Amino acid sequence: MANKYQYKVKGVDYDVEIEEVEGNVAHVTVNGIPFEVELKEPVKATHKAPKVQRVERPASPTAAAPAAAAPAAKAAPQAGAGRKVQAPLPGTITEVKVKVGDTVKEGETVIVLEAMKMQNNIEAEASGTITSVLVNQGETVMEGATLVTIE
Repeated sequence: MANKYQYKVKGVDYDVEIEEVEGNVAHVTVNGIPFEVELKEPVKATHKAPKVQRVERPASPTAAAPAAAAPAAKAAPQAGAGRKVQAPLPGTITEVKVKVGDTVKEGETVIVLEAMKMQNNIEAEASGTITSVLVNQGETVMEGATLVTIE
């Protein structure tokens, strides 16, 4: 079972989940963003935790409500399913231009990311429906972090 912690660093709240530790690499999730953390020395564990299957959640509880209200005859996109749009470099989210359920076209800007004092438009890599938005305005993200998913 994963260990969950809540931290506050310089006034910013962080929800940290340590999923597993293999040798000197810890698999952790910070505010919903997965990371691999390299430890200086391997942790000596008395037992190995079972592998945890990662399930991405919508950014807010209300984001899942429209999918739940969809008629049973029409299959609604599963939250978090589909193609991931990832951060090409570390930076701060300055604008989230989409919400769950929005239809986007390939090349349409979905997120604006500030990196090194430059505004970067992050575009949809495929046309489809937004199934999850995993970031909020003002959040800092690392390179490779999943920002939204499109099905």
